[in-house]
Amino acid sequence: MLSDVRERMVARAAREITSGMVVNLGIGLPTKVVNHLPADFPVCLHTENGLTGIGPTLSPEKADRNLIDAGGAYVSTVPGSAFFDSATSFAIVRSGRLDLTMLGAFEVSAAGDLANWKIPGKFSPGVGGGIELAQKARRVVVLTTHTDRAGNPKLRQTSSLPLTARACVSRIFTDMAVIDVSADGFVLVETADGISTADVVAATDAPLIVPDTCLPIF
Repeated sequence: MLSDVRERMVARAAREITSGMVVNLGIGLPTKVVNHLPADFPVCLHTENGLTGIGPTLSPEKADRNLIDAGGAYVSTVPGSAFFDSATSFAIVRSGRLDLTMLGAFEVSAAGDLANWKIPGKFSPGVGGGIELAQKARRVVVLTTHTDRAGNPKLRQTSSLPLTARACVSRIFTDMAVIDVSADGFVLVETADGISTADVVAATDAPLIVPDTCLPIF
């Protein structure tokens, strides 16, 4: 059941991508978005380890073992795919050419602050490209579960973790809801099938603005 909920969340997030965009898919749930895009969809997907033009992920039996995304998943190419070194890849990021980046998160604050690289006391390989992706993309959205494994809210009034970037997140897709980050805080946009507004409010550690109109369901 949980897997189905997450797949619906990823499928909903894929609808954020529009024709002609240059999009970076971050490590974790965002890398699954490619599998919810039509095969002929006109988008340029970017991964910071040096590839633009990413097709669906493949099983080890069908994959070219030398071809992976930044998260280590086996990916395929599409007509027009290009390979390059890390310097060129990060030049694409730093020059503001990404229309959208989709990132995972440990926490997001009501101000749009993102924490996604380190939980104190736990091993972290380093911040990687997360800081620059969060700062330089024209739009940043997050895909994450609404709470952690212990049931603690990930959407908080103020983040308690080391930050990746401040005030960078525009929209959050969780297994419970779609939430926008506004100047006034979190705004509920949609709820997942079977999830009530009260459920989302209870699982969010910050005030949640709820529109008066009936919310769409994904």
